[in-house]
Amino acid sequence: MDVNTIGAVLRASARRVPDRIAVIEGETRLSYGALDRAADRFAAALLARGLGAGGTIAILSPNRAHYPVFFFGAARAGCLQAHLPTRFTVGEIREVVTHTGIETIFVDSSLLATLLEARAELPGLKTVVALDGDGGECDGDGVIGLDDFLGDAAETPPDVAVDPGGPFCITYTGGTTGHPKGVLVTQAARVASTKVAFEPFGFRDEDVVYLGTPMFHVAGLFSWFTTAIYGGCTVVLTREWDPAKLVRIAEREAVSVACMVPTQVNAFMAEPSLDPARLPAFRYINHGGAPMAEAQLRRIYERFPELVVIDHYGQSEVGPACYRPPAEALGKWASVGRPFATLALEIRDAEGRALPQGEVGEVTVKSDYIFTEYYREPALTAEVLNAEGWLKTGDLGFLDADGYLFLVDRSKDMIISGGENIYPAEIENALYAHAAVAEAAVFGMPDDEWGELPAAHIVLKPGASASAEEIVAFVETRVARHKRPRLVEFVDALPKTAIGKIRKNVIRAPYWEGRDRAI
Repeated sequence: MDVNTIGAVLRASARRVPDRIAVIEGETRLSYGALDRAADRFAAALLARGLGAGGTIAILSPNRAHYPVFFFGAARAGCLQAHLPTRFTVGEIREVVTHTGIETIFVDSSLLATLLEARAELPGLKTVVALDGDGGECDGDGVIGLDDFLGDAAETPPDVAVDPGGPFCITYTGGTTGHPKGVLVTQAARVASTKVAFEPFGFRDEDVVYLGTPMFHVAGLFSWFTTAIYGGCTVVLTREWDPAKLVRIAEREAVSVACMVPTQVNAFMAEPSLDPARLPAFRYINHGGAPMAEAQLRRIYERFPELVVIDHYGQSEVGPACYRPPAEALGKWASVGRPFATLALEIRDAEGRALPQGEVGEVTVKSDYIFTEYYREPALTAEVLNAEGWLKTGDLGFLDADGYLFLVDRSKDMIISGGENIYPAEIENALYAHAAVAEAAVFGMPDDEWGELPAAHIVLKPGASASAEEIVAFVETRVARHKRPRLVEFVDALPKTAIGKIRKNVIRAPYWEGRDRAI
């Protein structure tokens, strides 16, 4: 079967393994055949209401069994689908619904009250569908249950030609920088990124894959979920992240693969109930979203010596860009790996000139699966995507002699102190090597003499203790003295995005209030 659309990704696996369980969420289990039929019915219902090509719909939900039905069904109907982060405020919902032109939103009951509050000022939002309720009299106007929406739609493939190169899906980025930007991609782009990632990721068709990140984010939805479905794997979804719950689920469902961001991996490995003997099937962690320190990797191997660990690097605008093979997990631990087969990568200076091996510059990429645009924001798109299709990622890094990419930091996180560049990630790697440190975030704070100086917010491990002086002295043994944190603040938690990335803009903001610094 020719797989050139997202709907065909599911169809191919459903034909090959119709009785295999595709999705587990709590007590709900959907076989590939059942998910395939449910997606067809959802597509038929959308088309019956005029929500095919040219229609714009959205989902606001945690990872539930109804999410894949929406995703594949909307893809088969050919409409534009938007995935709203569950942490969006009322104001953010209003902003993106208005900007994107969303007509219908499918919402989980846990988020219905927030959506209805936002809806009061959204005249263009015609319909709200309660995914796991009857809708009923929620607000007396336009809120219906999923069963009513589906009506008598048939579980047969929709008779509609879907353009693989047309507008398909919007995910939102900007959680660590502020303004949410809608990243628009085509079905052809996301099928291409799925195919290029499948073999390097090493999913096996018998794998039971735990998805730790939300499906409204590109990593959860495309890098991991769609790739697992392409391979015919079983995917375990949970409504919220809980490391203790993951241990129980992994034991019960014989989870063999966990897809998580480093903060989740860290919490999982520190979970008191984690006993490798309880998880005999557990063989593989695929992590992404942020670099992982060497000390964190070594803690993984202390608990699971035979575990396969693959890092992958990407962005909402790109999808998967690089991967680090498991054989290089420790040998090149500071690297995020080498580019995927169909992606070109260059390190460029501020003038756009390619830099030689070993020199630090901006990571710039090009592939057949780069995003189309920031939806309805041509000026913002032009800032990062040139006419030749090269994308400026905003990440700083260098390539080694083997073609492996080493990220030194986000360009916006770099500290410029006395005219010298200091990369917070280097200091964070040193901090994670301290036995008492659970999490760390290093950022630049203002200084009248030097412009900026390094500062650190640190979360200690349960029961651990350390002084600021001890932490600074420890860091000085691992990095140059001028890079040591001048401020160490111990905090109970670090602010994070919905997928677990540390929000340095939020941490920095109070220090720069009233001063001129791009947060």
